[in-house]
Parts: sequence; C-alpha cells; structure tokens
Amino acid sequence: MQAEELDVVGIGNAIVDISAHADDAFLARQGMEKGAMTLIDEARAESLYASMGPAMQLSGGSAGNTIAGLASLGARTGYIGKVKDDALGRIFRHDITAAGVRFPTPAASDGPATARCLIFVTPDAQRTMNTYLGACVNLSPTDVDETLIRSAKITYLEGYLYDPPQAQEAFHRAAAIAHEAGRKVALSLSDRFCVERYRNRFRELADIHVDYLFANEGEITALFETDFDTALSRAVKMVEIAAVTRGVEGSVVATKSLRTNIEAAPVERVIDTTGAGDLYAADFSSVSRVGGRLPNVAALPASPPPRSSRTTAEDPKFRSPSMSLRIRESAAPLTRAEALESPRPWPLSHKGRGDSSR
Repeated sequence: MQAEELDVVGIGNAIVDISAHADDAFLARQGMEKGAMTLIDEARAESLYASMGPAMQLSGGSAGNTIAGLASLGARTGYIGKVKDDALGRIFRHDITAAGVRFPTPAASDGPATARCLIFVTPDAQRTMNTYLGACVNLSPTDVDETLIRSAKITYLEGYLYDPPQAQEAFHRAAAIAHEAGRKVALSLSDRFCVERYRNRFRELADIHVDYLFANEGEITALFETDFDTALSRAVKMVEIAAVTRGVEGSVVATKSLRTNIEAAPVERVIDTTGAGDLYAADFSSVSRVGGRLPNVAALPASPPPRSSRTTAEDPKFRSPSMSLRIRESAAPLTRAEALESPRPWPLSHKGRGDSSR
C-alpha cells in the first residue's frame, strides 16, 4: 500500500528542553558563553540541572520544533530522531505524536539516556543552551525510514545533528533517497560553532544535496568566512533558496535571480527567543508546500495555531501540544491568502536530477 504523502519530514536531535530564567552573573559563574549552544556530558548536565531555578520541561530539539510548528499550521509531517526507552524518551514520543507528527523511529533499549537541553533565558530574552546529546548520537543510516522520506515533499535536516559520523551518513542517505524520489531537501545550519566545526562538510552538503538553506547571519558568514552579502551570493550559487534571519534587521530571502529584504515586525517586549529560528523555518516551509510565491513567503506574520488564541509578547510560549515553540503576534502587510495568489511557485528543479542551472 502506498504511503500517505507528507509535506515535510524532519531529521534531528530528539531532545527534551529544560528551561529556566537566569541572569548574566549566573552564566559567568558557570563559564557559559551567552547566546551559544555548548555540548556537555551527562555529569555536566546533572550539575547544571541541580543549579537551575524553577524549570519548565518541554519536548524540543530544533527540527522537532519546526516539524511540530508545521503540524500546528496544518501540514502533514513526520520526524526521525533517536530517544532511549526511558522517562524522557517516552515524554518526547508522547509530545511529538500528540502534535500530530508521525514518529516511527524505534527507541533504543540500552546505551545513553535520552538527550536534554538545559536552557538559561536571561532578562534580555537571549537563550544560552547546554546540550547533552545522549541517545541522539546513536542515530544511524538504518534509522532513516526510506518510505517516510520518499513520501515527503521536503526532507528537513537539522545541522545540530551533524556531530556524530553515523548521523552524517544518515543525512547523506536521506538526501539521496529524497532526490531519487524527486523530492526537496532543506538544511538548517543551526549554530555558528557547529558550522565552524564542519565548515567544509557543510559546504559540500549544501552544494550537492541541499535545495533550501536556512541560517542566521552569523551562521552563513561563518560558513563562507566572509561578509554577509558575499556569503549570501555564494550560498545561492549552491542552493535554490536561502532564507537568512538577521535579528532586529529582519530576514533576507534569496535565489540566484531575486533577493528580498523583510523588515522585522516591532515587538513591544521580547521575553524568550528560544525556537524563533525554528518557527521561522516552519512558517516559511508551510507556505512553500502550497506554492506560495517568493518573496511573500517570508513576509507572513507568525501564524497562530488553530487551537490557540493570538499570542502576545507578554505571553510568548505556545505548545503544540507540549512542543517547545515560541511565537509572537506581529503586523505584516500580507495575509496568507494573499501570499498564495501568484501563479509563480517556487523552483521545481531537483539536485541529482539533471539540474543544469548549477
């Protein structure tokens, strides 16, 4: 029987987020670099958890946030990621499936515990992450569900997952399966330090396997070791579409022939930026799946979930259900319907399928 067609399948680190408020002095005492993501071992995770204030526990991970966000916007989604059959692993599976996401990856019966990310949010809304990867590192090419990948219009790869060698193999296998089936591949660069560790491999991955690239300004300039404009120009020589966030300066969406700057919508008070880039990718991908035109796809307001009232800056957390997604209400000149009016959809060429435009 033919599998149901999905809009997006994500591959990433299956992580339970544990989030608490902290001040800059706490970060300094703990030797943390503010705003960064640092990989830690289990002992450090236990130590930091013991030092945290009151915390909120939510299933997350970058790709998991994006996929749950897409599900809340009505997309048909799937997820591939590794958890252990332990308390946190069962929480993650419950949360992501409750959000309407297909999650067929079997849990590990032994080995490292389910991953967790200890997030410290400072008064300026910046988040500093400390991640114990645990069971995530054991995701292997055999966990890539070929039927699931072939059924999805887009396979979304999370850059954070690229640390373990077998996860790199899983990325390449998933991308090859997707393109063989005539599908698209998206990559989120995830983190500047991750890019710096694997700069040449990420360039190769983007050039050979990636159609849509998501990044922030720091990540894309680190990828090409140059200024922003030059980095963006180099990126669109490799991929069909690059969507890059720039903080208070908004975002830029570019192809080989078109570049669109989108201003940031003003927010009276920003409380927590955790998952902001993940939700940007979710809303962008949600419109692209139904043929939204460029540049309008990036100018859409952050979409509220169907089951929730509009979120405000004073109420920044949205759970879909229980996934760690944060969105903001913002004014924008385009409605979702208006963004879909143009007969000009996104490009339809595929890497590995005789695309002569590269």
